[in-house]
Amino acid sequence: METVLVIDFGGQYSQLITRRVRELRVYSELIPYDTPIEKIRQKKPAGLILSGSPASIASIAIVADINSADHNNSPIDFINSVYDSNTVGVDRTSGEKLSAKSTSKTFNLRMPPLISKEIFALGVPVLGICYGMHLITHLLGGKITGSGRNEYGKTTINFSLDCPLFDGLKQKEICWMSHRDSVSRPPKDFRIIASTQSLPIAGIENSAEKIYGIQFHPEVIHTPSGMDILKNFLFNICGCSSTWTVVSIIENQVKEIKDTVKDGNVICALSGGVDSTVAAILVNKAVGRKLTCIFVDHGLLRAGEDIQVEKTFRKNFKINLVHVKAKKRFLSKLKGVIDPEKKRKIIGNEFIRVFEEEAKKIKNVDYLVQGTLYSDVIESGTRDAAKIKSHHNVAGLPDDMKMKLIEPLRQLFKDEVRKLGIELGLSEEIVRRQPFPGPGLAIRIIGEVTEEKLKILKKADKIVLDEIKRAGLYEKIWQSFAVLPSIRSVGVMGDERTYSYPVVIRAVASEDAMTADWVKLPYGVLERMSNRIINEVEGVNRVVYDISSKPPSTIEWE
Repeated sequence: METVLVIDFGGQYSQLITRRVRELRVYSELIPYDTPIEKIRQKKPAGLILSGSPASIASIAIVADINSADHNNSPIDFINSVYDSNTVGVDRTSGEKLSAKSTSKTFNLRMPPLISKEIFALGVPVLGICYGMHLITHLLGGKITGSGRNEYGKTTINFSLDCPLFDGLKQKEICWMSHRDSVSRPPKDFRIIASTQSLPIAGIENSAEKIYGIQFHPEVIHTPSGMDILKNFLFNICGCSSTWTVVSIIENQVKEIKDTVKDGNVICALSGGVDSTVAAILVNKAVGRKLTCIFVDHGLLRAGEDIQVEKTFRKNFKINLVHVKAKKRFLSKLKGVIDPEKKRKIIGNEFIRVFEEEAKKIKNVDYLVQGTLYSDVIESGTRDAAKIKSHHNVAGLPDDMKMKLIEPLRQLFKDEVRKLGIELGLSEEIVRRQPFPGPGLAIRIIGEVTEEKLKILKKADKIVLDEIKRAGLYEKIWQSFAVLPSIRSVGVMGDERTYSYPVVIRAVASEDAMTADWVKLPYGVLERMSNRIINEVEGVNRVVYDISSKPPSTIEWE
């Protein structure tokens, strides 16, 4: 099977690159940047793609004079930018900031993630994206400069159309930039193949060695011709054929789960959403009656959702189901908690405790199935990626958890999971459900979660969904919901002063939850939502609409 390896340097879009390659029906894997060269060689890749990273290659030049041997076991945290008042490191013990001019102590610095130059001796095509392009430049003798100026967002770029990477494109295209450092001198034997008005070198090529670097991100939807560029790399440069399908994921996971579980029993964390349902059906295909699904109602679900989940699952699937009602338990743990990170971790911890208690009622349970997606993993922070927020099912898990995890969807995005669901025979109604976070309404109530706030938000959220469905927009929108801030504002109702909560309406369009744009809902729909919420939900006197995209915002408010 032809394989294109994506080497992960911790960029927010690393797995998105892998997914885009799979969309073009070429099998792709994401591997850590420190994977041994010999292991990469054994995989016999048809091509390599070097991902982006939050790190800065330009920082190497600043710390070179004070850097000693062991980068990775350093007591110093490396600052991934050269622009913080010349700070290049922080002592983990004392918190002292260290600069390139520090003379008071000798210390090691943790350098940006690097790979060996041997990667270019494998004889396969290489494409470096953003940091990947900087890395190619640095390793092969070019120069990277810290410009000190951000370049984020849509940018017009000029292409050299005689480069096979840009075959079939227009000379000027819109591309998505997200960088601060830039190439100031390409390596020997490389030519410039792309530029922008403010960036002379936005792409480089060594056609003889089939090594390419681009400053922009072709993997995001904001680069309209991005898929064409990836097609050109895969088919014109790597010589791949379009033969891989989603069925391969099912076959591989079923075999792996069987080999893992053997004669043991398994429980599945079921929420009723797309992810946990697909995970349950996939594991059921592998182990059958050894699987028991546990649906925990933590009291933070949408209005009527507990009844709907149990009814839907019992009616459609012949799988053991246990319904645990634990509202009081979760709300007592959340009492007085304001910080969203603490909320997520408390909920994640308590989920596991419930699952452990239920597992004791079933003999020989060593494994817990979760519908974790890659977007959960990358936002929670990996070894090399920055943490955005801790998802309850990733960074919120307790350290002393006894059961081992089975996460068959961990390397997939939502749209891939939906394709899997259809392949596994799930109905469109289940597969097309809008995402709902595991912590539920706890992260849509800003600040402390109380019975009063839950009552208000459940009613408001139901109205939002009712009007979205009434307008025929439910399946056209990635996510639509209500948020309850922890502030109040003055209003006038019935000729009397009110001091009540506002409700925020949020609706976004996305393909993978890694990036999202706010939806321009018709004014009539917004008007009906506002009128109904203010008139039907006691304690609300104002409705606002969130018109921010991701990035810089996230989809959820917490």
